[in-house]
Amino acid sequence: MRPQTGTPAHQTGLLAELVCSNSLKSEMEESPTGRLKQDMTEAGSLILEAAHATRLPAGKALAVERDKFAEVVTGKIESHPRINVIRSGQDTIPEGYDHVIVATGPLTSPAMEKTISGLVGGENLYFYDAIAPIVEADSIDMSVAFFQDRYGPTGQGDYLNLPMSAEDYDRFMDTLLAAEKVSFRDFEKGYYFEGCMPIEEIASRGRQTLAFGPLKPVGLIDPATGEQPHAVIQLRKEDAQGDSYNMVGFQTKLKIFEQERVFRMIPGLEKARFLRHGSLHRNTYVNSPMALDETLRLKSAPHVRLAGQITGVEGYVESAACGFMAGVFTAWEILGKPIDPPGPETTMGALLAHVTTPHEGARFQPSNINFSLFPALGPGRTKKKERRRLVIFRAREEMREWLTHYNLSSGPTVP
Repeated sequence: MRPQTGTPAHQTGLLAELVCSNSLKSEMEESPTGRLKQDMTEAGSLILEAAHATRLPAGKALAVERDKFAEVVTGKIESHPRINVIRSGQDTIPEGYDHVIVATGPLTSPAMEKTISGLVGGENLYFYDAIAPIVEADSIDMSVAFFQDRYGPTGQGDYLNLPMSAEDYDRFMDTLLAAEKVSFRDFEKGYYFEGCMPIEEIASRGRQTLAFGPLKPVGLIDPATGEQPHAVIQLRKEDAQGDSYNMVGFQTKLKIFEQERVFRMIPGLEKARFLRHGSLHRNTYVNSPMALDETLRLKSAPHVRLAGQITGVEGYVESAACGFMAGVFTAWEILGKPIDPPGPETTMGALLAHVTTPHEGARFQPSNINFSLFPALGPGRTKKKERRRLVIFRAREEMREWLTHYNLSSGPTVP
């Protein structure tokens, strides 16, 4: 529907606009998120292709220049001879089609949300997602800041670090906890996704929660003192030139004037100019284990599949992986070919199992890919590090076998 109709979070009419962080998280293959990226790359994912083409230095993470990333995806889609992009809102499931995939993203329009809610037989579940601010690079006091990745040599690295003493931290905490926040409306509840918690919400859980969470100083040495600070704010490049920086872990629902007041208390940000303030927006998702079958079809309307974050997967790559599976299942169905979903031992299969398997005794919650989603290994005692290595090895081999069996592998991996 963009750009004719905007949203509280989007700023452009580009497809695949990243409204939260510009990081697609870790590329380390021994991690679930790194393995998922590799699986998607091997499957020929457009999202991973665009990410690698527009990447920015970010240590062991895959970060992208967000506008260029969206431009690459948009260009590929709009120039594809078999894709017709229609720029208008869709409030209902279109009629007259044997196969429909609904991928409305995290900011589903109220009308479409009502349609989907009616199809799944009840209210959509929801949580709130928070966005971190972006500051201009030349407004940062570089005499206070230092470059270093965790456990790397000082003076080198992709992250810019702002150290805090214990006194700085205490003053910051007092001000943060007392600052005015965006209020929920009476009929709304504050369900947050744990992986994207507003910083003031984390702070409310205890005085030192931030120092052991997004502000943890572990592995960082302030060259001015030669010691580990009490707390550290990390900044990550938002563009290749380094003209702007994202405040890592500073998702927030503070009011705009409070963000400027509170965050300028951070040493090095006293004169910060904000290119983007943090914000809060509602993310809609359905109770997928009750609503979807094992191939993402609505049980109440089998010609309709849901894809992406509305199913309860959380994260850019996870949402793209869900879309990949919905597309493959639909294509094979149209071709009249049988297909088995990837097994739960794989990254994609683990995500699929999470959103399509009932969770006994627990409220269904969105999830990133993580070790807890994979089935346990066989009997036998193994140390956690080795156990996780084996889980990732099994996920790689099983996924490659599935991609090869259905002729979905695109070729060589990306280094």
